[in-house]
Amino acid sequence: MRRELIKFVHTVANWCLYFLAFTVFSCSPKHAQILKNEPVLTWMKNANVPTVGVCMIENAKIQQVKMFGNIEYHSPAPLNTLFNLASLTKPLISTTTLKLVGAGQWQLDEPLCHYWTDPDVANDTFNKKLTTRHILSHQSGLPNWRGHEPNGKLSFAFEPGTQWKYSGEGFEYLRKALENKFHVPIEKLVDSILFTPLGMKDTRFYWDSNMDTTRYAERYSADGTLYEKEKWYSANASNLVLSTPEDYGKFGAAILKGEYLSGEIQEEMIKTQARPTGSRTFGLGWNVIRNLTKGGYALTHTGRNRGQNTVIILLPQAKKGIIVFTNGENGDKVYERIISEYFDSGKEILARMR
Repeated sequence: MRRELIKFVHTVANWCLYFLAFTVFSCSPKHAQILKNEPVLTWMKNANVPTVGVCMIENAKIQQVKMFGNIEYHSPAPLNTLFNLASLTKPLISTTTLKLVGAGQWQLDEPLCHYWTDPDVANDTFNKKLTTRHILSHQSGLPNWRGHEPNGKLSFAFEPGTQWKYSGEGFEYLRKALENKFHVPIEKLVDSILFTPLGMKDTRFYWDSNMDTTRYAERYSADGTLYEKEKWYSANASNLVLSTPEDYGKFGAAILKGEYLSGEIQEEMIKTQARPTGSRTFGLGWNVIRNLTKGGYALTHTGRNRGQNTVIILLPQAKKGIIVFTNGENGDKVYERIISEYFDSGKEILARMR
């Protein structure tokens, strides 16, 4: 009964409440453009996106965190609303792995078969050539998801390192290798190396007893229809991490400070490893957009699941960044407007991300 009542109130009041001012800042930025309610809420309404969270970073510090819209149990949505990150999970895994490389505990170019071989490719000699570098740069030759393959099995489309092909399965392959080497689940490994040191106390791999389900931003279709509730209870190295804009902002700020990874590893991370299309290049865990008109380069990554769109853009030389989480099928239309209007070089970066 309580759930049905909340849904009714949410439906009736949804867009009216959107035009109330509900803003929380980590601190008042002197240089960042202040996100204004009215245009963002209009973009959300036009795209049928109920909830949007934004984190702006200046001088490698979180300067502004803002939440727009409502979630099922909260109107307005609280600043610590939890979103499914989708593929923004991958930079977390990439950075954790690179931290291990910098510590001498893991090797970028060591064959992963020393720690793990998937049974589906055990008889394929390419499995002996697959390395962490291939996976972090999406040159593994593995499919995005094996379930989408004709036979539902993992297989190599090409020899690792010879072409570019986006692969979630590659990150899952890396997860197995890491877990076997360090004898610890990936969620505990990442927590000890990344989440705890950076103070990311509101980030988790899956739903557990500590999960505050009332803070979760449910997913919505392109026409604004609520999708069925989703829950998951195991870690995935490519997808599904839960976090807040501010928590993920701590991660972005750490990358911008350039202190979390050693200088040598940071350089390796941004070095061109592959060229997916046109002028776009891929480093280790990041799209790298070089030679921006205003100078410098951008590190970018997007995430997309059904009813969810997320994005992060970092400008390491300018020490600026923006993170946008949305819970709508058309969320990319909203975050593109936000980035275009409120972020330096936003339009150019978005154009070159495509």
